[in-house]
Amino acid sequence: MTQDRHPSGAPWRNFYGRFKGKTMRDSQHRYLAEDLAALSPGAVDWDVNPDRTPLDVGQLFDGKEVWLEIGFGGGEHFVHMAAANPQIGLIGCEPYINGVAMLLGKIRKADVSNIAVHPGDARDLFDVLPPQTLSKVFLNYPDPWPKKRHHRRRFVTPDHLIPLHRVMKPGAELRVATDIKDYVRQTLEEVPKAGFTWMAEQATDWRSPWSDWLSTRYEQKALREGRTPHYLTFRRDAEPEEAGQIF
Repeated sequence: MTQDRHPSGAPWRNFYGRFKGKTMRDSQHRYLAEDLAALSPGAVDWDVNPDRTPLDVGQLFDGKEVWLEIGFGGGEHFVHMAAANPQIGLIGCEPYINGVAMLLGKIRKADVSNIAVHPGDARDLFDVLPPQTLSKVFLNYPDPWPKKRHHRRRFVTPDHLIPLHRVMKPGAELRVATDIKDYVRQTLEEVPKAGFTWMAEQATDWRSPWSDWLSTRYEQKALREGRTPHYLTFRRDAEPEEAGQIF
């Protein structure tokens, strides 16, 4: 019989990235042991919430507006946004545990408290977020999966975009930053099909970073290697069916 559940109880979804990299420092192990549980929204955990009861976002952030960063990497942008916007609550999803440990160290130094951290797949969070919860979403330098046969693994596919659309408010903003030209192409093809409108009116709208942007270590690497960043802004509008795509 085909196994359709992860040992944790979660659905067995295809996941192609890394969960863990090189050996972490003792301090990073300590951050994970001491800080992560208190920052994790419990309803996302399949052991805690096997029935997938919706997450009480109002209680989590005391009624604040909620933003989400998908794949926060080392956490530079995530902490920057949380510190610069104390009036909002910010959720971060990142399955790569080394990145989570790096983020926790930055959180300690920045002393920010308006955050929640899910150390796993963003789709598990989408399962429990109530509809029309998020006001802003960041997707910064997602894994490019450069080989053509791997393009279906990218985030900008219906498997991710349709549930993302459901949990975003009408008019909410989706930001995508990438240095991969073919990722730009696929983003501009797939994101509008899922009910989003590209907001660019002139070339500077995708060539220039957002006014509150913090350049990440991934972006700095891209610039050193001669790749050009693109900054794409979308607005959550029509339902996917209204946008001409039915799933």
